[in-house]
Amino acid sequence: MHENVVVKERINAPVDKVWKALTDKAQMKEWYFDIPDFELGIHNEFNFFEPGGENKYHHHGEILEVIPNKKFKHTWSYPEFSKEKTIVKWELEQDGDETVIVLTHKGLENFAHLGKDFQRESFENGWNEILGKNLKEYI
Repeated sequence: MHENVVVKERINAPVDKVWKALTDKAQMKEWYFDIPDFELGIHNEFNFFEPGGENKYHHHGEILEVIPNKKFKHTWSYPEFSKEKTIVKWELEQDGDETVIVLTHKGLENFAHLGKDFQRESFENGWNEILGKNLKEYI
């Protein structure tokens, strides 16, 4: 069975501002993750850890698709724990003065064997907080 998480949020800001918050590493650090090697570009790879300094979970991503101000897609994996990968897709749409953002995290069944921190629910809660709270407050 395919397990996806889909989170949809309406942000009170124009699409180019939201896009910049999503793809500029200095801004990302403020509301998302600190990803020092992030650079927007196809096949660029990036690495980061969860916040808090414990560095328990090494996240790895490779950028698969970039359509400026519209769509940004990358892999999401934990190379130390599993060869399996999932896909995270960010889609933006201008609606008047606002931006509708839809995040889809696909293939989470690939992580099910890793235990409770990797279940669909924990990703769902995480993304809801990241988009619904952190990004909204930041912007």
